[in-house]
Amino acid sequence: MRIRVLLPFFFMCSLTFASAWAENPAVGGPQFSRAKVQDVIRQGQEIQAPRGINDLKEIDIGGIKQWISVRGRDLRNPILLFIHGGPGTTEMPVRWFYQSPLEDYFTVVQWDQRGSGKTAVSNDQAEVIPTITVERMIKDAEEVASYLRREYDKDKIFVLGHSWGSILGLELAKRRPEWLHAYVGMGQVVNTLDNEAVSYRFALEEARRRGEEIAIQELEAIAPYPKEDGTISVEEVIVQRKWVSAYGGMTWGRPNLDYEYNLRPLSPDYTDADLNADSEIINVVVQLLPQLGGVNYRDVTKLEAPVFLFSGRHDYATPSEVSFAWFKDLEAPAKKIVWFEHSAHMMHFEQPGKFIYHLIDDVRPIAVEAGDAAPDDASGTEP
Repeated sequence: MRIRVLLPFFFMCSLTFASAWAENPAVGGPQFSRAKVQDVIRQGQEIQAPRGINDLKEIDIGGIKQWISVRGRDLRNPILLFIHGGPGTTEMPVRWFYQSPLEDYFTVVQWDQRGSGKTAVSNDQAEVIPTITVERMIKDAEEVASYLRREYDKDKIFVLGHSWGSILGLELAKRRPEWLHAYVGMGQVVNTLDNEAVSYRFALEEARRRGEEIAIQELEAIAPYPKEDGTISVEEVIVQRKWVSAYGGMTWGRPNLDYEYNLRPLSPDYTDADLNADSEIINVVVQLLPQLGGVNYRDVTKLEAPVFLFSGRHDYATPSEVSFAWFKDLEAPAKKIVWFEHSAHMMHFEQPGKFIYHLIDDVRPIAVEAGDAAPDDASGTEP
């Protein structure tokens, strides 16, 4: 009896799908254009929930126009500000790959920093690039956090800093702990010179283990790395990062970041102009690199906000051994380290399920306890 009832339902579903296929003959075919793929992703990620939000907007930060994406299915949920790495490697054009499940539990904010992506397109780069300093970027991060708290009526937010963004995120945790439910450091920078030395040693040892003469020659040519006075040139960084990446220290088991770069042109948020600006991060790196040698948080032994560390076991871009040595002695109201055993530096791409799980299961409960979360809808009545 039940089969007879269900058959018409499945028949109607089949007819609906067949009709859609007839109206969209490109579906499944080789003639898909990039614009079509972007539109498919855009439609697939539409947020229709009554309390949802999907804003892509320009705001005034630090005297210039800066862009944020704000997405979530219930504005009663806590805000999670994702501060991208690089410097200059924006997260907004790849967020579609992993972020959607988080939007059930957080209002997720991606921010294109000064000199990068959509923010770069909206300003005169000749005027902006000279203003890029570590301190100016920290103040920008403070202004973005302040804007989000004010605009969305939130007393506190979550901040996640990845790689370079972990410098800005940790500074927020230091300077504005009362603004944060918690800070999440992913690929956390603690001491730049320590990081670079460990990364270099990993690459050179791996090159020698494999007997790869070109790698050995290129790496030995930049020794000592970093220099004794703590300086690092752009050319030296490029060589070091080339081989760290080739040996899986950026993404475990992969020789490069092509998989991530190839996701960017499919972004429903980015135009060609945005992508072109995003590809010229060298100007941001050149501006910031001389200042990064002085980044050192080894003396930061206490923070007033809860702290989580997301660490890739095979991370040699910002080596986990350096951040763990600091974290194990850190005092905080609450703290936890999550090890990603099958990841290097790109945990949210390498193990996205685990990344999402721990944000929901470990981090979000702090906001739930504070009353800053949509109620659990699992208690609804059965149909």
